[in-house]
Amino acid sequence: MTQHSPDDYLAYVDRVWQGQDTLLAHLSGAYTGDSLVRIGERTGFLPAFANVAVFDTGSDGLVLVDSGDVRTAGHLHTAVTAFGAATDSAPRKEVRSIVYTHGHVDHVFGVGPFDEDARARGVAAPEVVAHEAVAARFDRYTETAGYNSWINRRQFGVPALNWPTRYRYPDTTYRDRLTLRYGDLTFELFHARGETDDATYVWIPELKTLCTGDLFIWNSPNAGNPQKVQRYPEDWARALRAMAELGAEVLLPGHGVPIVGAPRVAQALGDSAELLESLCTQTRELMNAGLRLDEVLQGVKVPAELLAKPYLHPAYGEPEFVVRNLWRLWGGWYDQNPAHLKPAPEAELAAELAEAAGGAVVLARRAADLLGRGELRLAAHLAETAALAAPKDREVARVRAEVYAKRAAAESSTMAQGVFRWAAAESAAVVEGSDLTTELTRSEGGRRRAAGAISVGVVADEDGCACGSAADSGTAPEALR
Repeated sequence: MTQHSPDDYLAYVDRVWQGQDTLLAHLSGAYTGDSLVRIGERTGFLPAFANVAVFDTGSDGLVLVDSGDVRTAGHLHTAVTAFGAATDSAPRKEVRSIVYTHGHVDHVFGVGPFDEDARARGVAAPEVVAHEAVAARFDRYTETAGYNSWINRRQFGVPALNWPTRYRYPDTTYRDRLTLRYGDLTFELFHARGETDDATYVWIPELKTLCTGDLFIWNSPNAGNPQKVQRYPEDWARALRAMAELGAEVLLPGHGVPIVGAPRVAQALGDSAELLESLCTQTRELMNAGLRLDEVLQGVKVPAELLAKPYLHPAYGEPEFVVRNLWRLWGGWYDQNPAHLKPAPEAELAAELAEAAGGAVVLARRAADLLGRGELRLAAHLAETAALAAPKDREVARVRAEVYAKRAAAESSTMAQGVFRWAAAESAAVVEGSDLTTELTRSEGGRRRAAGAISVGVVADEDGCACGSAADSGTAPEALR
């Protein structure tokens, strides 16, 4: 990726808002370097996959909101050091505090170089401030490191990913709200539940600047990740409404580009809240009517005009997952299908269905027929059943690989693409007599993902996993009916 000058970053930001450019340059690190982008006299910004905001408080050093991930930690330290460099009239400004907006690993792994630098120079290490639930998150991450390794390998296509087990815990925590005063600036920390239960958004009134963390990420709100813990869509919508009331003129998001201008900030926050509120209202009404989960999923109508906004595109999560998450939040895991309450083992059921159909290969061929007619969801059901009944059959595996490759190509969200690409690679390995990693990395796009080039935005991805027969595309997912 060609490196761009920070000087043209704000022009690029405006083009993204207007829909004239995509997030590709930002998310792929084209603007990430050893200097911060200036957004106002006192604000520096490290644009990266996970952003970091830096504030010059004047007499009390620097305050960071988030610290990015391990890949940008060195860049961040160099850039922040330069931002606070000594002048003829003032000494170097130290990093006074680092606020975690939540405990996700892409936001908390940039503290290390600052701690090490402070120890080497014999000065105080930065105070890390976060919501009280962040520590519990780190504990859970350590205890479930194996599970988190597997689900993130699958989600992002990184077969060698290993989940970390050591974290920089916060020094100071709060429960509902905390006000910090450093030098000339006030930092008002508000707790909210949204994508996480430990989220913090930060308001700096003197600068009319709002740091949202992952409560705003230039994507349809990630309120339903199918492989991860509970999300809180209704609380999230309330937090977005509360943030909109602050009157911010600058919004610095956890992911994606800044939003500059009070009308734009209000529009982005309001539209995001409206999308979540619509999903919550519709899902609740259908649940109250006694419908099964399947019927609820078919009944919810997604506001298409909102998903068309460049900051609400379903490129990471998607509304269908939000509805499933609301069912889990409000109704538990049982989907009201009695056969699913205490089901037979999947492989046994698949064997019975295959025998009734005349064999697993017959099921697989029917799946191929459905695939040819564009019935991707039905094709996946039959291909998966056939593969469970005959996991080593190469013809069955070939069809399953093709089905999931085409499913991945038809999806816009990282989450769906990751699951389907992984499934396609599993079956391609059976066909080719190879292994999962080989099949995941046959294409250039697959090799980039395996190397950790994670991207979750409105971007152009020119190739796919090459598992089966289909390549990636930018086509929209099937509508939630």
